[in-house]
Amino acid sequence: MDPLIKDPAPLTNAEIKRYSRHLIMPNVGMEGQGRLKAAKVLLVGTGGLGSPLAIYLAAAGVGTLGLVDFDVVDETNLHRQVIHGTKDVGKRKVVSAQESIEDINPNVTVQIHETSLRSDNALEIIEPYDVVIDGTDNFPTRYLVNDACVLLGKPNVYGSIFRFDGQLAVFYAEEGPCYRCMFPEPPPPGMVPSCAEGGVFGVIPATIGAGQATEGIKLLTGVGEPLVGRMQIYDALEPRWQTIKVNKDPECPVCGKNPTVTELIDYEAFCGVPANDHEGEDVTSLDWQISPREFEGIRDGVRVIDVREPHEYEISRIPGAELIPLGDLPTRLSELDSSEDIVLHCKSGARSMEALELLRGAGFRKLKNLQGGINAYAKQVDDSIPEY
Repeated sequence: MDPLIKDPAPLTNAEIKRYSRHLIMPNVGMEGQGRLKAAKVLLVGTGGLGSPLAIYLAAAGVGTLGLVDFDVVDETNLHRQVIHGTKDVGKRKVVSAQESIEDINPNVTVQIHETSLRSDNALEIIEPYDVVIDGTDNFPTRYLVNDACVLLGKPNVYGSIFRFDGQLAVFYAEEGPCYRCMFPEPPPPGMVPSCAEGGVFGVIPATIGAGQATEGIKLLTGVGEPLVGRMQIYDALEPRWQTIKVNKDPECPVCGKNPTVTELIDYEAFCGVPANDHEGEDVTSLDWQISPREFEGIRDGVRVIDVREPHEYEISRIPGAELIPLGDLPTRLSELDSSEDIVLHCKSGARSMEALELLRGAGFRKLKNLQGGINAYAKQVDDSIPEY
């Protein structure tokens, strides 16, 4: 495929020395390195995938890196989000990432977008960049990034991670399929837990993020064949890489022959879940919520149901809480009494809200969801309970 960057930028003597190991490779050379210097790449997310992406693209000499993120560095990020350190806990991720990038390579221009990517700002943010690399972990943002890239004619370098597995692809409607060609509809809400709920092996983001950085560099310089029309699937436990073909769907609602999605939509409504990459978001009215301190005041008078998994129950537990994992709840409703006051909790409040919705559908009304889950309870009420 032809390089996306047509006009290489000239290199200074200092840059020639810095990138000398690139320059002596005939596939890259002065021209390829000049293309990288002239390039603008947008990273959506500066977390697990965004960390190796930012590190390697900065080191490789990409001239401009845009960073989109609204979150702050949390201690639970540090086992995998390697662009941030202990000193950065509580700091805005985009600021922490910018400081690391400038230390790695002061020649790189960093443009910060300290916001979530939304339908009302995505086109404006993405438009100036040559390549968009998606490092998010939620479906609304993935569909949003895809649709915006199709509408703007930009390549979307996709990656996803979960536990020991990862996926890697390039969705570029100008040359092949888009994300919707492979995934026309999002999975039902709750079917695919986030990394915050399901966990992620700490080194998997480095494997997939480095692959995304590789694909981005290939697109910019024209070196090799990018993963357009193909997806690589990685299983770290085997270990095994598998490559599958992805066909362009002529009926795709975004990039097909007769598109029906011609502008950005409400992606939270489309996916049925909120677009957030962090824990603890309230997803319903406060009428159904209870704060950790309020809960502590009534704990002895309510039935407490923990909907996490058994291995999480071994890590931490609220005294007196009964374990009924969310997946088992539909078949164990007979164990609950709708006349009782019930407080539901999980790690951060997301799964217990799903449990609350399930119980509401079954006729239960005397329900509360513990805001922020057991981690918030440990932080605000009982510091003898470990956070994880």
